[in-house]
Amino acid sequence: MELFSFFNSSASYRVRIALGLKGVPFEYHPVNIRTGEHRQAPYVGSLNPSASVPALKDGDFSLGQSLAIIDWLDAHSPEPRLIPLDPDARARVLELSYLIACDIHPVNNLRILKYLQDELRVTPAQKDAWYQHWIAEGMAATELLLLLAEKHYGGPWCFGKEPTLADCCLIPQIANAKRFGCDLSQYSLANAIYVHAMAHPAFIQAEPKNQPDHIAP
Repeated sequence: MELFSFFNSSASYRVRIALGLKGVPFEYHPVNIRTGEHRQAPYVGSLNPSASVPALKDGDFSLGQSLAIIDWLDAHSPEPRLIPLDPDARARVLELSYLIACDIHPVNNLRILKYLQDELRVTPAQKDAWYQHWIAEGMAATELLLLLAEKHYGGPWCFGKEPTLADCCLIPQIANAKRFGCDLSQYSLANAIYVHAMAHPAFIQAEPKNQPDHIAP
C-alpha cells in the first residue's frame, strides 16, 4: 500500500487517520502541493487525475479523493468499520462527513486561497476573513449535528464509543482552523471530541507534525 500525501493537507490527514485506525501499513510518498508537484504529468496521469492529494496505490489499483479512499479501505480492511453498515447510522455519519468535506473544506483549501490572493488580489486580512467566515458558518452547523448525534449515540466520538469517518474528517478540519487562528471556543462538543482524539495513537501518528515531509512554520 502506498500513500501519496502532503503533511498539511486535510484530505491526506483524513486518510492517514483511517489507515492508522485500521492498522494498515503503507509507504509514504510526499507530494508538495505548495510547489505544484500535484500538477505534474506523472502524478496526474497515473495516480490522481484531479491533481490533488491524497492518492492511494495498491498494486495496479490507484484511487484519489479521500472519502472514496476511506470507503474502499472499509471494503478491503473492514475492521474497524468507519462507515456503519446500518442504513440510518451510515446516513448520519455521511451527513456530518459531507458537511465538513464538501461544504467547509473546499472553499478554504490551498488552491482557493491562492486564487483569492494571486488572481483576485485580496489582502491578507481579507483572505483571513474569508477563511474565518466559512469556518464559523460550517462549524456552527457541525456543532448542531454533533448535538443531535450525542443525544442518539453518546460519546466520546462523533457517533458513540468508536471513531468513524466523521472523526476522520472533523479532526483535520479543527486542526486547520486552529492553524489559521479561528476562534473555536463556542463549539464545545467539537472541542471535546478533538481533545479525546488527540490522545489516540492513530490520530497522533497522523498529525501533520509527525509526517516525514513536515515543514516547520
